[in-house]
Amino acid sequence: MLELRPSCEHCNAPLPPHSLEARICSFECTFCAHCVDTVLGDVCPNCGGGFAPRPIRPARNWKNGNDLVHHAAGTRVVYKPVDEEAHAAFAAEIRELPPQAR
Repeated sequence: MLELRPSCEHCNAPLPPHSLEARICSFECTFCAHCVDTVLGDVCPNCGGGFAPRPIRPARNWKNGNDLVHHAAGTRVVYKPVDEEAHAAFAAEIRELPPQAR
C-alpha cells in the first residue's frame, strides 16, 4: 500500500491524500507536479526513474475498509531539496530516454 507522503521532497508543498498534483516514482519518492516539470525534468533525483501521478485513496469506505479511515495517509515528511545544478548534470544523459528505457 502506498505511503501517501504529505509533501513535496523538494519544495515541501503540501500534498494531501486527495491532491492531483502529487507525483511518485517507483520507489515512492514524492514531488509536486510543478517540481517534476520545472526542476526535475521527469527524472527522479534519487533513482533516475520517471514519475507518474499518485493514485487517490478513497476517503470513504466503498468496499472492504479500503479507504483513508482504515488506512491513513503517511505523516512522515521527507524534505531534502534537490541541488538543481547537480541534478541537471545527473539528468543530462538520461533525460532524453523515456522512463521505461532507463
